[in-house]
Amino acid sequence: MAANGGLFRSDLLGLFGFVVVSILSSSFCLGIRSVPDGADLAGLLRFNEAPEYRNGVSCDPSLVHIAMTLDSEYLRGSMAAVHSVLKHASCPENVYFHFIAAEFDPASPRVLNRLVRSTFPSLRFSVHIFREDKVINLISASIRQALENPLNYARNYLGDLLESCVERVIYLDSDLVVVDDIQKLWSTVLTGSRVIGAPEYCHANFTKYFTPAFWSDPVMSRVFASRRPCYFNTGVMVMDLVRWREGNYRKRIAMWMEIQRQRRIYDLGSLPPFLLVFAGNVEAIDHRWNQHGLGGDNVRGSCRSLHPGPVSLLHWSGKGKPWARLDAKTPCPLDHLWEPYDLHHGSSISSKTNDLLGSASVAGLSSYL
Repeated sequence: MAANGGLFRSDLLGLFGFVVVSILSSSFCLGIRSVPDGADLAGLLRFNEAPEYRNGVSCDPSLVHIAMTLDSEYLRGSMAAVHSVLKHASCPENVYFHFIAAEFDPASPRVLNRLVRSTFPSLRFSVHIFREDKVINLISASIRQALENPLNYARNYLGDLLESCVERVIYLDSDLVVVDDIQKLWSTVLTGSRVIGAPEYCHANFTKYFTPAFWSDPVMSRVFASRRPCYFNTGVMVMDLVRWREGNYRKRIAMWMEIQRQRRIYDLGSLPPFLLVFAGNVEAIDHRWNQHGLGGDNVRGSCRSLHPGPVSLLHWSGKGKPWARLDAKTPCPLDHLWEPYDLHHGSSISSKTNDLLGSASVAGLSSYL
């Protein structure tokens, strides 16, 4: 299979009238993220080559487009996520990854590109450079510092970053693994004029995602008057980029971020603006495609169990990440389900983990693993 990696594309400044207020120096941008030191970074960039995954006989040539961020802080999670997608895909050679890398990442987008190529030699992918200065002036303080990373907001710019010929994409966070055929998620039909599809959770207390300042304002709170809003997690979304671009949804999200800077209408990071724009008008996808919250809450990161029902995707949203807990020898039970996809040099898949994967003792876990 021909290699399609190593393609860097700078996004166009000024699109939709966006004006860059200032060009930030690399030292400033490095100051807004948790940066590994030299020794930590060297260890982070060591990965074993993944097995080769090939198409079955019934695969057509159509591509499945997946967008993910790629940075040194969550690199280990990203590699495991890619590995999981390929391992369970019926047509792995048809999967095309669009990695979004920050311009001032400590490892540099070019280094990250080479690392992906060496780990997945036949992977079809491109690396798109995200200018952090495009969003830095819109970011407000959050309840957890990691949520303030500008790269968390790259999903807002996918319509700008990806080529116009890419009309549809699955966005995936870096702290998850897919344990089912990604083609099933790709086949989601976005009915009517819906722009995104995601698992919805209508039993959640929707009001807690916004501050009293929001709900007490009669103009702002009326944004939900004509729709029944439900919580959804933005770490797994099917996105119609044609409708996204036509509706200028990046600008709509930015408008709420501007209001947040002035009024403090929510406490979380990049999620609430998506809820303000889309909640109540989302194509509902089966919950099996985002078993989220496995990283606990945003403060303690405590252990959690699976939601009832079958599982196609495990998502460690929240503070606790499986690779960190495994390295610290304090894993949660479900962290062992992430471990088989870990390609970090020096990690190993124990027989105990393999036994766990085949065990019926993990409540609610289907045979997709």
